[in-house]
Amino acid sequence: MALASAAELPSPREPGAPYRVCLVCLGNICRSPMAETVLRAELAAAGLDGAVVVDSAGTGDWHIGDAMDPDARAALARRGHDGSDPESHRARQFQPSWLRERDLILAMDARNLADLRRMAGAEDADRIRLFGDVGGLTETSSGDIPDPWGGGPDEFGHVLDLLGAAAPVIVVRLARLLETVAE
Repeated sequence: MALASAAELPSPREPGAPYRVCLVCLGNICRSPMAETVLRAELAAAGLDGAVVVDSAGTGDWHIGDAMDPDARAALARRGHDGSDPESHRARQFQPSWLRERDLILAMDARNLADLRRMAGAEDADRIRLFGDVGGLTETSSGDIPDPWGGGPDEFGHVLDLLGAAAPVIVVRLARLLETVAE
């Protein structure tokens, strides 16, 4: 089965229910919670925060229960996002059963994408995409959001630059999809 282009988002599993998006990185302490924060802010600004539900997870299990990385929180705060409450996020590992519960799963890089697609059957493979691909970053890069873990403010800032460029594009695509479904 050929996968649809990034511009064509998968239809909601349950029309009328909020569209469910899960953002996935490796450990769920840096990229995916940062992406969750940025995407939620964009959705709220577009008036879609009730129509789209966003959560995050990691493919690995070594950070389960951990708070967001302090450098990730600090980077978010420097950009005006509320990342100040370390209790507001607890890392979780993506479970294969979640595939049937999410409308769209956005991986942060090709490795995460491959791990998620190995979990999926043919019926769910098209719901798993690269965040950067859906966000239009493939024109200037591979679509991967690099892992800043262990890096400094510049690495975390670069990740936020990428997330900040991709999130508005994703929100526009979600808005178009939801308009089409409502018609």
